[in-house]
Amino acid sequence: MLTLYNTFSKTKEEFVSLNPGKVGMYSCGPTVYGFVHIGNIRAYLLSDVVRRYLEYIGYEVRLIKNITDVGHLTDDDVAQGDSGEDKMLKAANREKKSPEEIAKFYEAYFKNIEKEINILPAQYFPRATAHIPQMIKIIEGLVEKDYAYEKNGNVFFDVTKFADYGKLSGNTLENLKVGARLEEHPDKKNPWDFALWLKAPDGHFMKWPSPWSVGYPGWHIECSAMSTEYLGNTIDIHTGAEDNIFPHHEAEIAQTQCYTNTKFVKYWLHVRHLLVDGQKMAKSKGTMYRLEDIKEQGYSPMDLRMLFLSSHYRSRLDFSFESLQQAHKNLQRINDFVLTLETFVLQETNLKNETSSIAEDYREKFEAAMDDDLNTPLALSVTYELITQINKQIDEKTFSANDAKKILTLWKKINHVFGFILAGQAEIPEEIKELIREREAARAGKDFQKSDDLRALIEKKGFILEDTKDGMKVKQADSRN
Repeated sequence: MLTLYNTFSKTKEEFVSLNPGKVGMYSCGPTVYGFVHIGNIRAYLLSDVVRRYLEYIGYEVRLIKNITDVGHLTDDDVAQGDSGEDKMLKAANREKKSPEEIAKFYEAYFKNIEKEINILPAQYFPRATAHIPQMIKIIEGLVEKDYAYEKNGNVFFDVTKFADYGKLSGNTLENLKVGARLEEHPDKKNPWDFALWLKAPDGHFMKWPSPWSVGYPGWHIECSAMSTEYLGNTIDIHTGAEDNIFPHHEAEIAQTQCYTNTKFVKYWLHVRHLLVDGQKMAKSKGTMYRLEDIKEQGYSPMDLRMLFLSSHYRSRLDFSFESLQQAHKNLQRINDFVLTLETFVLQETNLKNETSSIAEDYREKFEAAMDDDLNTPLALSVTYELITQINKQIDEKTFSANDAKKILTLWKKINHVFGFILAGQAEIPEEIKELIREREAARAGKDFQKSDDLRALIEKKGFILEDTKDGMKVKQADSRN
């Protein structure tokens, strides 16, 4: 039974989808004005793990991940995120390109990063600029229902009209009045109201006609428009980083539920912040690392994926290159294990004719870990325990090729959730397999010179052979060792 921690209820809840066998998911995607950093990657990885495990247990998942290419303003550290310059325009001015060129470049960059980290692509990546009519329709409905008001071409959502405002984040009106940093806008009734539509100033490039003014949408309305467009009025799961909780997700709930008159999201999931050496990432400190920075230090995207999965998504993760090195070693341990299994199957050497129930036992342990709010660190520890157990059986000569086949089958299922691309996970190339067979035949015929020549050839092609008391082991060379 899968349980998920729901940010809205602040408790773990049993997962029951709205429609049997199907799940609708919405994940906050990038604002495509700059490069994705590793903190962003951790947030995107959450939705990937959720989706992968839901698929593992038999659900058909439809994931929508938006591309914000308009409406996200620079002063989003101010409570409602309604002030400052549009981030897309700021990037366009900085790089002396059009907003469309900026969006196209950074969207492609984001998708390439997701591919490198092996995040499964969403079924659809809708862009905010392609859904202005849907946004206007929702805003019109909110104005008509008196949840929103217009003044001087600007439209704001009246937070006082929505009784449940603040239940997700804890930023109720009472708390906002006491301590929140709120921007003043001359057209707002209340400083805590948030923008649905803003009148474009003179010279503003990104603008559209609307019933209120020639302008552009606020940041929050896009997700309501696109989630309802592709997933319906109520969705199963909405994911994001914890800094999305307020104001973005709080605003999404208010405007969507007031427009549809129904519950917006059943389960809210949020990943905690990523720290670097105990502190918040910062450009000024040179710690706003990108995937390129990780690779320049000799680590792979899979090492980073391993590091992220080694910490629970609801725990703050303190990134360091020391912790990344440990993640690399853990990944190499799994890689060597898989190669050992593949070698056992390749040699078809039965050390014991009967097979054990170890695969089923560890499948149950893995699922128990993942069912408990996607506990990937515990699921990985189950994998390490399995490796130790199998190595012990190999040492005791109680492990068989049939066992290896069953464990490999289990690993492939488990790894659909982990999403690792291992050096040894891909099939050992047929050319290497044939060379191994030739070498085994040469050894059996005591042609040791030919055996040594074949071993050297195999190693030249990137695979290392180890002759142990338990038989031959094959693994791919690790460039970091």
